[in-house]
Amino acid sequence: MTFQPRELFPDRSARDLFGAEIRRHREKADMSLRRLSEVLNYSKSHLARIEAAESLPYDDLPAKLDACFGTDGVFARIYALAKNEPFPGKYRRMIELESQAVIIEQYVSAPFPGLLQTPQLAERALRCGHPHAQDAEIQAMVKARLDRQAALDRPKPPRCWFILDEAVLRRPVGGHEVMGEQLLSLIKRGAQSHVTIQVLPFTAGDHPERGGSLTLFTIPGEPLMAYDEGSQSGMIIEEQEAVARRRENYDLLRAMALSPLDSEAMIRAVMKDWTPCQPPRT
Repeated sequence: MTFQPRELFPDRSARDLFGAEIRRHREKADMSLRRLSEVLNYSKSHLARIEAAESLPYDDLPAKLDACFGTDGVFARIYALAKNEPFPGKYRRMIELESQAVIIEQYVSAPFPGLLQTPQLAERALRCGHPHAQDAEIQAMVKARLDRQAALDRPKPPRCWFILDEAVLRRPVGGHEVMGEQLLSLIKRGAQSHVTIQVLPFTAGDHPERGGSLTLFTIPGEPLMAYDEGSQSGMIIEEQEAVARRRENYDLLRAMALSPLDSEAMIRAVMKDWTPCQPPRT
C-alpha cells in the first residue's frame, strides 16, 4: 500500500503552518523525511510528528530549517507564534469550548479525565500515548494539561459532572502509588460543591458510549455542543439532532451510574487495592 502523508491545515494554527511549511519546502527540494533528518541531525520520528503538527520542535530546529532551505528566518518567525500553542490544532477548539463552558458534563471509559488528573498520572498517561516523545515534549504537554485545571478553582468555576467507567478506577496507570494518589485526589475534588463524580459500574452492562468518551459543553448564548473522543481522534458535534442524541446518551449513563455517595464508597474500596490503608473521610 502506498504511503499517504497526513493532510495538513496551515490555516488552522501556527503549529499546522509550521508543519505545512516543512513539507512544502522539503517536497520542493525533493527530500524525504529521512534525508531531511540526516541533514538536520534530527530525529526522523520527531520530525515526522512536527510536520504533522502533532508535536512542537525544540528551539534549535527553526534556525536549522532556515539554514537548510535558505528561508531567511521564515521558520523562526512562525515558531515564535507556534510555541505559544500548547495543544495540537485538532484539539484547540475543544479546549476553547472547555474554557468558555459554564457546565461541563463528561463520561470517560479511560483514562481519568484530563481535568481530574494528578501531575504524576498525567505524565504516565501522556508517555503511554506518545511513546516516542522526548522528555521536554512530555513536560510541556503535562503543564498544558494541568493549566486547564485552574478553571475548576477560579472564583466562578464551571459546574462539572464526571461519569467514570469502573475500568478507569481499576486499570493500573503508573503503578500503585500513582493510582493511590489519583484516587485520593478524585475524592477531594468530588467534595467540591461544583463538582459531581459518579462511577458507572461493570454491573450496569452495555451502553451506547462504550469504548469512547463524551463531553457536553453548555456555553452562555450558544446551543449545546458535544465532543466525541476515541483513543486517537476527537470530533466536535454541533448539528443539533446529533447533539440531542448525545444528550440522551449522557442522561442514560447518569441514570445507570451509582449515586455520588455510592460512587465515593466504590472509589474508597478500590483504593484498598492501591494503598495500604484508606484515607480519612473528608
